[in-house]
Amino acid sequence: MRLKVIIPVVLLSISAGVLAFNKLGHSEDPPGRYEVIMNLVGQMLKEGHYQPKQIDDAFSKEVFNKYLRSLDVEKKFFLKSDINKLQPLSTHIDDELKGASLDCFRSINTLIKQRVAEAAAIYPEILAKPFDFTADEKVTLDPEKLDFPADENARKEAWRKVLKYRTLEKLTDLQELRDKNKDSAKTKTDADLEAEARTKVKQLYDRYFERLKNRQNDNDRFNLYVNAITTTMDPHTDYFPPDEKRAFEEQMAGKFFGIGAQLKEEGDRIKVISIVTGSPSWKQGQLKANDVIQKVAQGNAEPVDITGYPVEDAVKLIRGKKGTPVKLTVKSVDGTVKDITIVRDEIVTEETFAKSAIINGQHKIGYIYLPEFYADFNDRNGARSAEDVAKEVAKLKAEKVEGIILDLRFNGGGSLQDVVQMAGLFIPEGPVVQVRSRGGDAVVLRDRDKNVQYDGPLAIMVNEYSASASEILAAAMQDYKRAVVIGSSQTFGKGTVQRLFNLDDFYPTKDGISLGALKLTQQKFYRANGGSTQLKGVASDVVLPDPYYEVAERKDSDALAWDEIPRAAFTPWINPVPTEALKKNSEKRMSSSTAFKMLNENLSTLKKMEKQETYSLNLQTYKSEQKSNTAALKKYDAVNDKVKELSIVNIKSDMDKLGNDSSKIARNKDWLKVRTKDIYLDEAVNVMNDLIVMSLPKMQRKNQ
Repeated sequence: MRLKVIIPVVLLSISAGVLAFNKLGHSEDPPGRYEVIMNLVGQMLKEGHYQPKQIDDAFSKEVFNKYLRSLDVEKKFFLKSDINKLQPLSTHIDDELKGASLDCFRSINTLIKQRVAEAAAIYPEILAKPFDFTADEKVTLDPEKLDFPADENARKEAWRKVLKYRTLEKLTDLQELRDKNKDSAKTKTDADLEAEARTKVKQLYDRYFERLKNRQNDNDRFNLYVNAITTTMDPHTDYFPPDEKRAFEEQMAGKFFGIGAQLKEEGDRIKVISIVTGSPSWKQGQLKANDVIQKVAQGNAEPVDITGYPVEDAVKLIRGKKGTPVKLTVKSVDGTVKDITIVRDEIVTEETFAKSAIINGQHKIGYIYLPEFYADFNDRNGARSAEDVAKEVAKLKAEKVEGIILDLRFNGGGSLQDVVQMAGLFIPEGPVVQVRSRGGDAVVLRDRDKNVQYDGPLAIMVNEYSASASEILAAAMQDYKRAVVIGSSQTFGKGTVQRLFNLDDFYPTKDGISLGALKLTQQKFYRANGGSTQLKGVASDVVLPDPYYEVAERKDSDALAWDEIPRAAFTPWINPVPTEALKKNSEKRMSSSTAFKMLNENLSTLKKMEKQETYSLNLQTYKSEQKSNTAALKKYDAVNDKVKELSIVNIKSDMDKLGNDSSKIARNKDWLKVRTKDIYLDEAVNVMNDLIVMSLPKMQRKNQ
């Protein structure tokens, strides 16, 4: 949530603390940089965070455990005896934040480097010998189900099973490729392919350990250490080292290039965090958040396995010239592997702006898609989401639509000012949201324009990714009984606001080396009815089965709690939306819908797959499991085939603006195509049809 806030008076006291601390530094090379950052972060968390946890031994222990997990995600480096040996330092982190020497960080840092070097000697020895894939062995891959190895023998056995599983994955890929090319002059035996698979796995881990040796340095591990501290305070308080600070600012500016997928490293894997709206990945439609990218190929060239690659190197392979294809081998959350070809293109920022269309059918319905609550704060004449939505509403009214659907799915938030202004398009003067800073009274942000631009039937679409500003708008429309909210049982649940503080402003270094920045949670949002949007999000009036799960704020144990404050005074909409009747009609439709029945069955299957704790190391059993997973995924992809096509068209004035620009015409065509067979939009249209009829005077209803 981008919001200009005044630095709290208590935060200004940091300056005095820094002056005192300044006398302690400059004894090391670099001169106490880590200590300066720790001291600044400690003071800012204590004095500036909206709801700081007590920085004590209990806090230290939580950070300690989180940091160890971040260093050894798969629990294949540290021994159980290491954890026991380090345990006395687990209560030292709070002292380090207050100026004590960094004994905990330095002890862990020394030990992890030693254990990584030892593991680097284990994997080549194991991969030098063939694996027996006829044995009935199993491996547990979920680190939450594992403990650290008891001793060196147990660690070696853990590595053996993981390497065997990785080799099994490669072997089945090679066998499948061989079986597709049976007419080749020389067919390789299973033994040949097993040896080739081990070679490929060794190459992966060679790169992985080379990277750990040469690229993950003390600074990288220190950054992880500080972030283990900040995210223990709450999930949205982050420390950004200089490079990440620049990347964050670029992201906030909306400058994206490549295929439009935001990536992160998770252990030795490259994982998709999110898909940029309007990007080539978004248009192609197959690449999803939480997918793992295993290989990258330039068109039809030999794919490069990127397991163990740092994310910046993976990005270099994925990026390329405009119009050229890149083929990604992707592993989905259910374990199914598929190839996805995406044609590279510039990420067109215009496609992240509000856009409308008309859905023809039983009634003429206006549709507005809003991917984020954008606002160009650096340009007074720049794009503003509230102004753009107002323009789209005006165009739809001119087309005499009978109802409007505002789609906020996957909308992660943005400008608070625009949320308040946008809410005012649909309600008369009144409170939209309440904002409270630490230790202060709530400030009511209200729409002051008594005019209502659109007073007809209104629906808001959300899902579990709808967050922050999206939740504020949905909650306001729900509190006023102005609109029906359709979608996930709950939205994301991010009811906090952060501000980015440049640490260099508090402690200018003599050598000019930047200290980075801290993104600090400073405020909390509350609905007009007094309830927080934090953690609980917004409960939809009409609930649709949601395939996107395990992403909400409530899944993070460090998330701030839900609470409530006094209700603001407001007058509900003169014609309250009949949510109960709409809900009953929708439930009746979904219970008899083949598409929704299939969707629910597939979601149940996928969730069962997620609960799988062990994986077979037997070749035949593994192949059988993969065949079953692939069949389930194909069944899931077929859901939209059961959905009737919506008749969705552009407003004529929008088509005129496209002119003869073939690329814009093609992108617009793709935008419409995605929505013609959208099971969720289809049901939202059904709900809107009901709402339109229920909103008519009784005499007109009889004639429907």
